[in-house]
Amino acid sequence: MNIFMHIHLFAGIAWIGGSIFMFVLGVTLTDKKKQSEVYPHVGPIFGYFELVSLFFLVGTGVLLIYTNGLLEQLLSNENTEVVDYLRKKLFIVALVILATIIHFAIALKTNNTQRTKIQNLISRGSSLFIFFANIFILHYAIMIRSIL
Repeated sequence: MNIFMHIHLFAGIAWIGGSIFMFVLGVTLTDKKKQSEVYPHVGPIFGYFELVSLFFLVGTGVLLIYTNGLLEQLLSNENTEVVDYLRKKLFIVALVILATIIHFAIALKTNNTQRTKIQNLISRGSSLFIFFANIFILHYAIMIRSIL
């Protein structure tokens, strides 16, 4: 296993672990006063940590695709099991990146302020989507690694 795989795994652990932590925090911290005390402090630290993790995930993911000779297969009409899993994984990753951008934009705009109902709905919805999409990304990553 090369260094890129180790970095990718560590960044994935950080990304998914952080997602689980924030999901649990959001579900268990229902008191609005406590939320307004905790989120302005935890949110920015978590957000920047997650952006660094996402940067390393995308960067090492691209390198792993290239070093494993999968780029040519991805760009072809080839339909091997690995390529099919990788295409599905990359599609979900693209959606997660989009959801992260949306969530992060709302979080930056509304930190230490009251969110509108639509901002709250979009922010929570994107967080929930990211949480569950991570499970599918992890599944496809495991399937790809088991074949390679």
